[in-house]
Amino acid sequence: MTSQNNAMRTRAILQMLCLICLLPVAAGAAPPMERGAAITDPVLLRQLDETGLSLGRLLGAEASAAAADLFALPSMTQAQETADRDFNKYVLDHHDDLDTLFLFDRDALNAPGTRFDLAGIVNRMDRAFVSPETCGEIRLIYRPITNHDSRNKDDPPARLPMTLNLVMKAKPAGADTTCAELARRWLALADQPPASEQTEMLTAKGGALEWITRDAIDRIEINVQIARASADANDFEGRADYLMKVFRFDGLNFVESPMENQIDAARIRGDEKLLADFKGWLLDPVRIAELDRGAIVLPDRFLATSVINVTPAQTNPDDRARELLADDEIVAALAKASANAPLENLQSPAGFARRLDDMTCSGCHQTRAVGGFHFPGRERPEWAAGAVVAAASPHFFGDQERRRDVLGAFRDGRSPDFSRGFSARPQARRANELTGTTYLNGWGATCAVAGENVASDKSFTSWTCADGLTCQAAGAKDARTGFCFPKEK
Repeated sequence: MTSQNNAMRTRAILQMLCLICLLPVAAGAAPPMERGAAITDPVLLRQLDETGLSLGRLLGAEASAAAADLFALPSMTQAQETADRDFNKYVLDHHDDLDTLFLFDRDALNAPGTRFDLAGIVNRMDRAFVSPETCGEIRLIYRPITNHDSRNKDDPPARLPMTLNLVMKAKPAGADTTCAELARRWLALADQPPASEQTEMLTAKGGALEWITRDAIDRIEINVQIARASADANDFEGRADYLMKVFRFDGLNFVESPMENQIDAARIRGDEKLLADFKGWLLDPVRIAELDRGAIVLPDRFLATSVINVTPAQTNPDDRARELLADDEIVAALAKASANAPLENLQSPAGFARRLDDMTCSGCHQTRAVGGFHFPGRERPEWAAGAVVAAASPHFFGDQERRRDVLGAFRDGRSPDFSRGFSARPQARRANELTGTTYLNGWGATCAVAGENVASDKSFTSWTCADGLTCQAAGAKDARTGFCFPKEK
């Protein structure tokens, strides 16, 4: 198979996945997968933005404040300074490549007509294992829009390749509610298709968004396409680099903070004592079991405060983990942990390495993202046409059934099962509505390539394709996994 054929196949997959995500729900058809766990309707989101959930208002500025004004707020000083620092470092580190790289347009971000629009609201109460006292998180996702108020058809509003994720505590301190009640309110949204009259109902007392106020802010997460190798915004095949950072809110300011599970491999590798500490902590049977379930949270001392995420991935996931851990160490740790209880996902060093990688910020965002983001939000008719028109990535949609299962457990007073599958593959036992689709075993689903070591690896034996389809590599660096395509006749 030639590289040209691989590139064409990759483009076809991405285009088809966008179309699948955008298919309207006809009468009698399956309901939208994000029902009860996310708000994606652009009309409803616009009204919520205009009536209380604008980024400006939540950060303590004017509701219609420009992006530059928000970053000029005293609370955002460190976010502005450290993001600029990392951006400038990237430019210096890639000085020899600047003739072929197209950098993120900081001038456009800071232009008077650019502001952040609310692109989506996502329930992440499935992350209550990280913060049980707050019942997990609610995420408000914003995208910067240039020429925001332009009426000029020759210069219409357009998105910049960046997301700002304002992470809220689902139940902030002092909130007179329970996790069960919050889950009930969200799941009830599935029976009430979003409509303009719902806006006030959502934010009023008793609404699903009642507690989404400034008091609930936990942190800001940013993801910026810092550079790309092609001037064509529709080019999904060329290299694109992303800067990712997190800023915790301390009540007054947003402070640069460690990124969840983003291992600082270079720093650990250069410090023998820290490396021994890392191995001792991670290879403990209790931690192995948490990693197997996808519910591990690494201590801050092992973590990085920023990362440059390169897509397509320049190295295999196995290679990253094996910079710090030898295969025999992993095998011994898995054997010891499985003696206590069977492991569901970690059956080999490759499975261990992939799981460790896809629980990092960078590893997850290299998994079936759309244009480098998992939630770009749906385009609005008045915006300039963009390369990405799907509301979210296959990774996002493939996880919705599991998230609703967690919400259902909260609502019904049961102990939630926080376990999950690999990022590239939905958890099969909690993905009934996905079987045979592009998310699980169907056309375009991620799979293990026949003839490669990963195909016979017990960690990946379930990564198969439906009848009539075969798993083929699609030109990615990690050729051991591919996509399900029709069998060649």
